[in-house]
Formats: sequence, structure tokens, C-alpha cells
Amino acid sequence: MRKKHLEIILSKLKISPKLKWELEQYPISPDTAAEVLFIASQVYNDIKDRKIIDLGCGSGFLAIGAAILGAKEVIGVDLDLNAVKTAKKNAKTAKVEDKIQWVIGDVTSITGKFDVVLQNPPFGVKKRGADILFLKKALEIGRVIYTLHKSSEKNRKFIKNKIINEKGEVSAIFQMNLIIPRLFNFHYKKRHIVKVDLYRVVKNDD
Repeated sequence: MRKKHLEIILSKLKISPKLKWELEQYPISPDTAAEVLFIASQVYNDIKDRKIIDLGCGSGFLAIGAAILGAKEVIGVDLDLNAVKTAKKNAKTAKVEDKIQWVIGDVTSITGKFDVVLQNPPFGVKKRGADILFLKKALEIGRVIYTLHKSSEKNRKFIKNKIINEKGEVSAIFQMNLIIPRLFNFHYKKRHIVKVDLYRVVKNDD
């Protein structure tokens, strides 16, 4: 499947209608989700036949895309019931509802081991350190992690240090644009572009 084809499929999916600012629920856009998934799939062969978990899955774009691209097992986790309900409907729209298990709960409570963790965590602005909680959990349960964070020299250094402290190694960083539509009343632009870094992280063997 071509990246553009996947992007078209993802563009037909819905965003949860009841997003919560306090959870920093900024959904990943279809083009960015497709880009993340194709890097994981085509550049690193990290999707097909892999056991994958999407932490903070929101409306399910990354989990659904992974299922479409041939993941062996996919789990999507989110604290927000409305987001998971939307993700389930989206999976049905994409005809992969039988390939994904959805879990309503805090990502910090997740246990087990996974080949790959995909995540678009909170930026950690509203709740300081929220992004690091996601990162620590991903490195606890995953062998390979794809994680998105706001792009800046200062933040990049900070994230790299956190990864090293959790016995991870950054194998690559890809800069992307995350397009955020007008989601909340205090947004005055129809859309806002945020520069983000996609980190591919490999967990070092203990």
C-alpha cells in the first residue's frame, strides 16, 4: 500500500467530538500518522507481523494504520471513554475492527511486552511531565518505540537524556509538521502547525 492511499483511508476517520484540553488531546493528523507508519513499516520493517501497542491512542489513527499495514496484534489504550468509542467506530470504518483490542485506562497501568510502541503523547504543557510518563512506560514495555514530541533544541536534548536514563537509544529523529485544527474555544486560527520530532528509540537489553 502506498503512503498516499493510507493517508486517504485515515482522512475518512473521525476525531472524537469531546476532546479534553486538560488531557492535551491534540489528535495526530492523517498525513502525519501515515508518515509515521510508513517510516516504521517501510524504512525499519517494524509493523508487519509485529505485536504493537498505541499508548494514548485517541481516535485510533496510529493503531488502525498499523492494523491496515499488517501488524500481528494491535492494542490501543486511552483514558478517555469517548476517544475509545470513536476509535472503535473508526476501526469498523477502516474494516480492521477484528484486528484491534481497545483498552480504556491509564497508560501507566499497562503491563506486558510489545515489539513496538506507537505514541503521540501529551506535550506536557498543561500537566508538566505528562509526556515523560508516556515515554517511561513505552521504554518499560516496548522493544522499539516511535514517539512524537515538540521540536526544539532544548526539548530534543531533554528527551534524549530521558531516553538514555531509561536504558534506551535514539536510532533516528525525523522532523515533521503536526497540523492541529481549531479544536477548542481559545483557538483563534482554523489550523495551527506545530513542528514535532519523531523519535525511533530502541530499548537496550538489560
